Amino acid sequence: MELKTGLTASSVEQVTENKCAVNVGSGDLMVYATPSMAALMENAAMKAVAEALPEGSTTVGSLISTSHMKPTPVGATVTATAELVQVEGRKLVFKIFAEDQNGPIGEGEHVRFVVDRERFMAKLK
Repeated sequence: MELKTGLTASSVEQVTENKCAVNVGSGDLMVYATPSMAALMENAAMKAVAEALPEGSTTVGSLISTSHMKPTPVGATVTATAELVQVEGRKLVFKIFAEDQNGPIGEGEHVRFVVDRERFMAKLK
């Protein structure tokens, strides 16, 4: 497989109390938190290209721009989908989308970069 536009993947999670705004520090309501939604969208993007990467490589997120359009309650299921829409060398741009059982809850764009795992982790030393 190669990195090319059109690659997609989805990630699914159930909204639990620990995924709510009041518990992640992004608000004071018991509803699905924007950071939780963004993380699920990032996960979908990571999965969309994982099998197309060279051995020893992974992707890291560098930018996410998203709108969170409506609340989702505890117990609901959220599905995030990412589609690779642009490849510029190591830079990957994704269209991201999230929905619950009642329809769309978020959308946006996400940028990831392909990195060598060992070289990237060596930066921590």
